[in-house]
Amino acid sequence: MRATALMLGLLMLSAPLSGCFGNDTPPSTPEEPSLPEGIFVTGPDGLPVDVEPITMSFNFSDVGEDGAEPSLGITSSGCIFFIAFEKVMRSCDHGETWEDVSGPQCAFQTNDPWGWVDPITDRIFAVQMQGLETSWICWSDDDGESWLGNPHDSGTTPINDHIKLATGPWTSSGYGIGGIVSQNFYETAVYYCYNKLAGIFCYTSFDGGATFEAGGQLYGLATTNGGLHGAITSAPDGTVYVTPRVETPTVIVSDDNGLSWFDRTMGEDVGTPYPRKNSEVATDTESNAYHIWTGADEGVYMSRSTDSGQSWEQNSTRISPVEIISSVFPQVDAGDPGRIAITYLGSENASELNQSDIDGNPWDGNAHYANSNVSYYLYITYSLNALDENPVFHTVRASTDPVQVGSICLNSGDCRDIGGSNRNLLDFNDLHLDLDGRVYIAFADGCFDDCATKENPQPEDSRSRRGIMCYLGSGPSLYESVGDLAEFS
Repeated sequence: MRATALMLGLLMLSAPLSGCFGNDTPPSTPEEPSLPEGIFVTGPDGLPVDVEPITMSFNFSDVGEDGAEPSLGITSSGCIFFIAFEKVMRSCDHGETWEDVSGPQCAFQTNDPWGWVDPITDRIFAVQMQGLETSWICWSDDDGESWLGNPHDSGTTPINDHIKLATGPWTSSGYGIGGIVSQNFYETAVYYCYNKLAGIFCYTSFDGGATFEAGGQLYGLATTNGGLHGAITSAPDGTVYVTPRVETPTVIVSDDNGLSWFDRTMGEDVGTPYPRKNSEVATDTESNAYHIWTGADEGVYMSRSTDSGQSWEQNSTRISPVEIISSVFPQVDAGDPGRIAITYLGSENASELNQSDIDGNPWDGNAHYANSNVSYYLYITYSLNALDENPVFHTVRASTDPVQVGSICLNSGDCRDIGGSNRNLLDFNDLHLDLDGRVYIAFADGCFDDCATKENPQPEDSRSRRGIMCYLGSGPSLYESVGDLAEFS
């Protein structure tokens, strides 16, 4: 298992001594300062810059259950909720211990779970699919001690995948106009999106998620490829973002609580591999938006919007260092303006990737077919000036052993690679902040137990999906007023 904490800091190599006094031999040129293994400080092109790295530590916690496609949230009490498969796992001691708090209203076999904690009301949501036609939404207002829930019928056309839920402020237009938000309505708008074969469907709840009567298909937008989409994001000004899976990075936006939607395109300079699983949007405390995705060259890229999603940069910013040549599952969250954190699984030795499958067929983007020595690790990137013209990104390879050895399947069905099926990690990870601006990450570990301790693990050893939570131990808060965070005592 990986170490409990990884301390990051600047380590300079000493310059060699000059020649002896009186020696005519010119002094040797001092070596350039170098960073420790697995630490990168880069500019907007992914290349190194001469900036001192941020000092941070990260802690890891084994949730004790399988956890592919995990989501997480943190309530104001500090309790962490990790949701994957049919269980809601809770830790109120910073990941030292975990317990299943699903309750009878939330505990059943699921096809595609999702969890969300409302940062305003502390309501915890657990969303699960029952079969392909009905979903179940349950919620708790007491840190998971008790739950309520209701089924939500998706109609005659089956749900395909990717049920998502989020909450956000009411606006002064659309569903929020004319006093519609009254004492009879929940404090925040609750959004629920899923995809059918026809595209993305999004609904707004006025009663805290008990019913969803307003909404429908996002007609006329970038949903013609089946409608797989990333997480829902709502900004402090009430703007809502949904990211569809299309070749050119695209964001679908609503500024009236889901009454109407428009879409915006960006990132044509780097594009995306197709089919792409997820891109994600984060918004800061001033409602600036940051859209990240995996580019066609497998790097992680970003476009920014400072006008509530109306316009976006067309020249993309590279977040990941150029040394990382394959990446999947990018996630992002933001605190104050320009202060963002991103996580993804990345590989520095993916040059060994074969551009064909094991049967010799051309690579179609569904899987990263790989030779046995390719390994993916958990990377975490911070920027404290992401809105600047030339932002600086501080990246660390946080896991000390691989998260996956061999390839990662991105197909919605199944892939076969060296060592059998590599569909173990499914489609996404998750990242969120607590009220202090501390970063928490949920991911599935494909190289767990014996695989993590072997000297030379092989793909057949890396087919687990253990739920792992990672969080910032010490380092800068993403809320500037908080300053530096210390380890929990």
